[in-house]
Order: sequence, then C-alpha cells, then structure tokens
Amino acid sequence: MSTASVSTHATSRQPRAHGAVTLAVKASERKTCLKDLRQSGSLKALFPRATGPDFQAVLVNTAGGITGGDTVKINARADAGSHLTLTTQAAERAYRAQPGQVGHLQTRLAVEAGARVNWLPQETILFQGCALRRSLHVEMQADATFLMVEPLVFGRAAMGETLTDASFSDRIEIHREGQLSYFDRVTLQGNIASQMARPNTGNGAGAMASLIYAAADAGAQLAPVRAMLPDTAGASLIGDDLLVLRLLAPDSYLVRQSLIPVLNRLTNDNLPRCWMT
Repeated sequence: MSTASVSTHATSRQPRAHGAVTLAVKASERKTCLKDLRQSGSLKALFPRATGPDFQAVLVNTAGGITGGDTVKINARADAGSHLTLTTQAAERAYRAQPGQVGHLQTRLAVEAGARVNWLPQETILFQGCALRRSLHVEMQADATFLMVEPLVFGRAAMGETLTDASFSDRIEIHREGQLSYFDRVTLQGNIASQMARPNTGNGAGAMASLIYAAADAGAQLAPVRAMLPDTAGASLIGDDLLVLRLLAPDSYLVRQSLIPVLNRLTNDNLPRCWMT
C-alpha cells in the first residue's frame, strides 16, 4: 500500500464527535418547567437553578470543540406561554479540519404563542484551518418573543493567531407564522484575516457579533440600545418588531464588554451566570 493510501485510510478512520440535544419546555403554575429531554453523544444539557421566570439550559460539548466531520444538532421548543433561555457553558471552538471535511452545527428553535426563547451561546472561536458550517432556523408565532446573539472570534488575539486559511459559513432564518421575516448569510473562505482587514468588510476587526430581538417592543428598545453601542456597531429596525444589531471589535473581550449591557437590558437583567464569569 502506498504512503498516500495509508494516509487517506487513516484520515477516513479518525474518530468523529456527534452530539444532539432535543428539549421542550411548558408553562405550569406561573413558571416554566421541563417537558421533554433527549440527549446523545458529545452534547449534554445542564439545568442550573432558575434565577427568574424563565427556564435555563446550559449546553455542554464534551468533545471540547468541533472539527471536520463532527456534527452538533440542537432542537428546542417553548410551548405556549413558556420562557426558555439556552446558552453554552463556554466558548465553542472550531478546530483545524482534514482536507475535504466540514464540521456542522445546526440549531432549530420553535417559539409558540406567547412564549419567549433567548438563544445566547457564548463565543464561537475560529482556529487556523477550520471548516465550519453553522445554521440557525427559528419558527415563531406572531405574539412570541425571540432574542439571539452569536459572537464570533477570528482567532485568539492574545495568542497571536491569524486566520490565513479557514472556512466559515453561517445561515440564520427566522419565520413568523410560517413567513420568512429575516434571513442572513455570512461566508468567509481562505485568508479571513485579509478579508476582515478591508475597510468595507471589517476594518481590521478580530471579532464580531450579531444580535436579533424579535418582539412587540423592539421599536421601543432601538434608541436605548443604540445609546449603549460603540462607534463600530449599529442597530436598525426591520419592520416594527424586529431589531437587528451588528458589532465589530478588535477582540472578543471588547465584543463582550459591549454586548453585556445590551443583553442585560433585553433579558430584564436575567443574563445567564456563565456569561458573567
């Protein structure tokens, strides 16, 4: 057997991590409680003591990160009148992938009538050589509320990391009453550091974040949120009930420093504790 054949055979047999969590919550006696939970593989859900009216779940990827060939799937539903907050125990890491292999992170959320879901994962850190495809699909009713944030870090600035060869694809879809109300697609390929250095792309930013607030009071939140933002961020309304925010910063610390006051406001000071540590 040739050296190339041995290398290809070894790569194809490398272990891959596959994790999935499916959970649902329901309203009961003035509070939200767990209705259903299924988890498998490298993804687990932890349930800290509630600090407010919502039910909180903390997702843990025991594989320690995502590389080519890994799959992570999250499905969550908030039944009518319930409140659910989902976050992650720590930053997710997208590690170097073997040639031709891609890691997948898929999230699907359903928000029923009068319910609220906060999707608040901590940072996703892209490493040199990574290949990650991420998607978020949300189905919500007309009077439901949805808050999400997705922070993204282009290598660890403190470690001097530069992304000259990486691949990242992100897709966000939000549907209200079955109709598409928001769609966003980000694709970065190859020398991401060079792309983000361009004035009309990132102007040298080492991290970014996207925030969406879909709620009846989104319009009332626009001015206070804008007042909290640095010059490298902007917030706008799409219609009367959809606030969209994009933030750029030199590093993840400054992204978080700008995000936390906004998230505290939009969660009524009920941001998960792991965000504060």
